[in-house]
Order: sequence, then C-alpha cells, then structure tokens
Amino acid sequence: MRQEQRVAVTDPTTLEALAHPVRLDLLSYLMSSAPRTASECARAIGDNPSNCSYHLRVLAKHGLVRRVETDSGRERPWEATITGLVSDLAPGTSDHAQSAAAEVVLDASLQLDRQVAREFLRSRDQAGPRWQGVQPRSSYGLRVTPEEMRSLLEQIDALVRPFIAATRQDAPAGSGVAHVSVLAVPRPSFE
Repeated sequence: MRQEQRVAVTDPTTLEALAHPVRLDLLSYLMSSAPRTASECARAIGDNPSNCSYHLRVLAKHGLVRRVETDSGRERPWEATITGLVSDLAPGTSDHAQSAAAEVVLDASLQLDRQVAREFLRSRDQAGPRWQGVQPRSSYGLRVTPEEMRSLLEQIDALVRPFIAATRQDAPAGSGVAHVSVLAVPRPSFE
C-alpha cells in the first residue's frame, strides 16, 4: 500500500511552478493514477506530449514528480512523489513572496476546479449511466464560527481521505477517478 505523503509547499519558486494550470492538472492526474508517460498524460489532460514533457520536467525539478525506470527502457513514465498538497500557507503571511505565490497557486487551483466541472458538464452524456446521476455540486450558506468551520473541514477531510486514489487499495471494480474540491470561505459582507 502506498503511504500518504501530503506536503506543505512554502518555497516561492515551487509555488510559482505550481501556479501553472497545466502543471496542477498533471500533478493531480499523476497523484490519482499509476505512472504514466508524457503521451498518456497529454491524452488525459487534453494537451500535447511535448508540452506535457516540459511541464513534467519543471515539476521534477521541484521534487513533485519523478521518472520511473522500466524493464524495457523504451517507455519513460512519470509518477507523483506526493499524494497531496497541504495549503497551510495562507495569503497574507509576513513573507510577501510566499504570500503572493500562494495566492497565484490558489487562483490556478480554482481555475482548474472550474475547468474540470465545465468539462464534466459538457461531456456528461458520455460519462455512462452510473455517473450521470451524480450531482456534481452542492452549495450551502452556513452560520459558523472560525473554529466550527475548521472542525467541519477536518471532518470532511476525514471522510474523503480513505478514498484518495493514490493510496486506496480496496477500490471496487468499476470505480473511477473523481475530482473533489472543497471551498469554504467567510462572507463578511453578508452580515
């Protein structure tokens, strides 16, 4: 069983590398699949192999992915070295370079979330009947304290964690990879 390895990225140059939507998508794909070649990655994320190769090399320079040796030596697959990212570097930290880079990564991550959702909605009919009944979005207006919000997010994390693709060994036949994103932000203007 692969051990979970979630990392907190605080280095501004690594954060800058992660701020590219193709790199985030590649990292997400590799974290949820077996090792894949740049061509396989390109097909999965809808890009071309040479561009994926470039972005994989950038991710490798920051230790987020690595090459996997094969018996044949002909294929050159890549794998993620991590199973997830921890975003405990909040924008507004005293290190302005880190704060700015963290904001850019968060923005790129939100863009990727929207892109993934739009792609699903466009191709929902092709997802197969089992997936068509899945409601892809829920939204709630909560009245909570910051402590309650943290607790709620920790509970959601605990519910989701056993299903993380990179570490799940008991996935039933017919299971597929799903993108789950949780966004919880205060709305002070609603007070």
